[in-house]
Amino acid sequence: MNRRKRDLFLRTLLFLFALNTVCIFIYFRLHPRPGSPLDEENRTITLTPPSLPSTALKPWPYLPSYLPWNITTFPPAGSCEAYFGNGFSISISPLRGRTGFFRCHYSQTLKSSICEGGTIRMDAGRILMSRGGEDLEKVMGRNEEDELPKYEVGAFQIEGEGWERREDKRLVDQAFLGQYLRHGAVHMHTMRSLVESIRVVPSGELHCDQVIDEPTLLVTRFEYANMFHTVTDWYSAYVSSRVTGLAGRPHLVFVDGHCKAQLEETWKALFTSVRYAKDFTGTVCFRHAILSPLGYETALFKGLTESFSCQGSSAEMLRQKPDYQKTARLSEFGDMLLSAFDLLPIPKPRPSELNILFVRREDYLAHPRHSGKVESRLSNELEVFDSVNTWAKLHNNIKCKLNVVNGLFAHMHMKEQLKVIRDASIVIGAHGAGLTHLVSAQPGTIVLEIIASMYKRPHFQLISGWKGLEYHAINLPGSYARPAEVTDALSKIVMSLGC
Repeated sequence: MNRRKRDLFLRTLLFLFALNTVCIFIYFRLHPRPGSPLDEENRTITLTPPSLPSTALKPWPYLPSYLPWNITTFPPAGSCEAYFGNGFSISISPLRGRTGFFRCHYSQTLKSSICEGGTIRMDAGRILMSRGGEDLEKVMGRNEEDELPKYEVGAFQIEGEGWERREDKRLVDQAFLGQYLRHGAVHMHTMRSLVESIRVVPSGELHCDQVIDEPTLLVTRFEYANMFHTVTDWYSAYVSSRVTGLAGRPHLVFVDGHCKAQLEETWKALFTSVRYAKDFTGTVCFRHAILSPLGYETALFKGLTESFSCQGSSAEMLRQKPDYQKTARLSEFGDMLLSAFDLLPIPKPRPSELNILFVRREDYLAHPRHSGKVESRLSNELEVFDSVNTWAKLHNNIKCKLNVVNGLFAHMHMKEQLKVIRDASIVIGAHGAGLTHLVSAQPGTIVLEIIASMYKRPHFQLISGWKGLEYHAINLPGSYARPAEVTDALSKIVMSLGC
């Protein structure tokens, strides 16, 4: 028996030794020494998305209205979700390689593409535009054309294989541009021009003075000092980040030469970092660059001229009963804006108080070509505001207290602007870009827009509908509003709220 036990012990010991040897071999095979061929292979793999979490990036916050973007079944073309969500159902890859890659995600609904690439080099010296980021007072009178980018050949380069014998080193041809990066109604399509400038260089010949490892959005802005148009740019950048599956909030580079503006603080709050292209000295290579479509190509802008059925709904309802003709995407984006300024979660409203936000227009210096005078949309705005204040004081009773908030947004920090829109029960104001803040209004908010005869435009009626907000309008024969007509409309709204 003792001998049998010894034999069994020895066989067990030999088996364990062999097993340990195999485990050690597998471990070192999967964890090679730095500089080994396998390590080189692993490094090239990490250049392509999806991006891995990085401690250098701001994390995505929890958003109450969030719905998944990485989907297996895309919404039907022309549907509400295809306009506002991930309708980028066609992926085209003109370049695939071990290091460099380039692909575009095309939306048949928006006729627009979100493009992304790896190992892309930018040479800001070959981009003709003003420096950007200057103080407004130092560049007064500068032409807008000087601030928009014009690309020399090779302003952008990408690493690829198999292009050595091609005389034309263009990444894409005119047929590709015409199909996936259409001019449309945009006279100067800067993203199309950027892609047109990209040239392919052989592997190992892309020399960089600086490398950015984390995902980076490249954005060109038009009408950058206008709240409505800037919201379209913010939304496009947000959608681009989600559609490309970024694990964190990317860095952002303005590929334009605009000077500093008040709205720049929101860009910095939304994304990990913000720089201007001309801030870089020498060449810079992006491991993963995402080209954000122009704000003109978003549903927010296209909805002004294209007719499509789309109604705002809560994310909770859409989780329970998906409906491609309803959307919670603008509410999700509004939550993102609030979260960027630490305004989530939403505090519980006091049932006996109603906040009436009066969004007003005031003079301010917006950009180098601006006089500092804002065009009046309501000729007796101060008279109407004073009347609303007086009416609210007289209407206060035991059941309800009415607080009128003076929304002079041009001289308020963005966090304060977002806070008052978040807390508003009723939003009133003349047609103007400040009403674009409705994207961050909460469910149950009621909108009363005062519309002068020369400004009968659907912007805020549409946004209210896409948010699922109750909307009312007072259409004026000119630009003068009878104060009694405004307070009568407010009385009916307040009564509907039980006050």
